[in-house]
Amino acid sequence: MPSRTFQKIGYLLIPILILAGCAHHDDDTAAKEAPPAATVVPALDSSLFAVENPAQYPLATAVPREAASQLVVTGTVNPDIARTVPVVTLASGRIVDVRARLGDTVKKGQLLLRVRSDDVSGAYDAYRKAVTDELLTRKQLERDQDLYSHGAIASSDLEIAQDAEDDAKVTLETTTEHLRLLGNDPSNPSGLVDIFAPISGVITDQQITNAAAVQSYSVNPFTISDLSYVWVVCDVYENDIPHLQLGETADIRLNAFPNQVFKGTISNIGAILDPSIRTAKVRLEVRNPGMMKVGMFATATFYGLKKETHTAIPASAIVHLHDRDWVYTPTQDQKFRRLEVSAGAMLPNQMQEILSGVQPNQRVVSNALALQNAIDNE
Repeated sequence: MPSRTFQKIGYLLIPILILAGCAHHDDDTAAKEAPPAATVVPALDSSLFAVENPAQYPLATAVPREAASQLVVTGTVNPDIARTVPVVTLASGRIVDVRARLGDTVKKGQLLLRVRSDDVSGAYDAYRKAVTDELLTRKQLERDQDLYSHGAIASSDLEIAQDAEDDAKVTLETTTEHLRLLGNDPSNPSGLVDIFAPISGVITDQQITNAAAVQSYSVNPFTISDLSYVWVVCDVYENDIPHLQLGETADIRLNAFPNQVFKGTISNIGAILDPSIRTAKVRLEVRNPGMMKVGMFATATFYGLKKETHTAIPASAIVHLHDRDWVYTPTQDQKFRRLEVSAGAMLPNQMQEILSGVQPNQRVVSNALALQNAIDNE
C-alpha cells in the first residue's frame, strides 16, 4: 500500500518538474532576446565651436558704459489730419475728365477734374433773371429820382423805388456768388464745372473715376494731404506710459532707411487703451524730408532721465547672422561659444553699445567675422 502511495506521488511530481523546467527555459530565452540597455548620449551644443589654433583670435574685454534709459516701440507713418483737406464739389453731375490720380503730387489751384452739371444751368438762369430785374429797377429808380426833383411824385414813391433797387442788387449778388461757388464764371458761363486743388500736397484718397456721378456734399472725390509733416503713431504698453511726457523728443528710424534718424515730438498720448494688448497710441509729429511714406513701419526710441549701465565692445566683435547680432566668447576648454546680443548705438573709437547679451568685464573675440569664416570652412 505504501509503495502505491509513493508511486502516485511520483506521478504528480513529474508534470510539476516538467513545467518548472520549461518556465526556467522560457526565462533564459526571454533574457537572451531582450534589447540591450539604452545608453544616454548627451546632445551636441550647437552654440559651441572648436577651431584649430584658437590663440590666433585675439580677445577684447567688455567695458561698462553709463547711458540714459531707453524705451523702443514700433509704429507706422500716418498723414497729419490737421494738414489733410478733402476736395469738395458743390455741383452734382457726371465726371467727364479726371486730371489727377491717387498718389499724385499736386499744387494749390491745379485742375483735378471736370463735372458736367445741370446745377449750373439753373443757377445761370436765376443769374440772368437777376441781371434783368436789377436793370429794370435801376431805370425805374432813375426816372423816379428825376420826377421827384421836379416835384411830380412824393418822397414815399421814391423810397419804394430805392427799396426795389436795393432788393434787386442783393438778388443779383446772391445769384452771382452761387455761380462762383459752383465753379463757374458769371461772365463766361459753361455747363462744365472745374474742380481745383485747395492745397498743395499728395492725393491720399480717391473715390471717383471717369464717367462716375457725383453729388454735392456727398463723397469727396479726392483727399489731399500735406506730407511736409507726418505723424508716427506708436503702440506703448501701459506700464511704460508714465515714463512719457508731452513735448518729449524721440529718435525715429524707418525700416526702409535704418541708418537715418529723424526727430519726433510727442504731441498726444492716447487716453484709451487697447483692451486686448493693453497698449495706448502715442502720436509723434515728425518733419518729413520727403522720404517718409504713409504706411511705412518705424521704430521710436525714447530716452529717460534715469541712467543705466550698458556694455561697450569693439564693433568688429559683432557678427550679423540670420537677421540677428552675435558675439563669440572663449571657454575654458579652448573653444568658443556663440551668444546672441542686442546691439545699440555706435560709439566713438570703433566701439558699439550692447544693450543685452554681454556683461561688463566679459571677454569676447575682437574679430568675430574672421572666426566665423574659420568655422564655416571647418
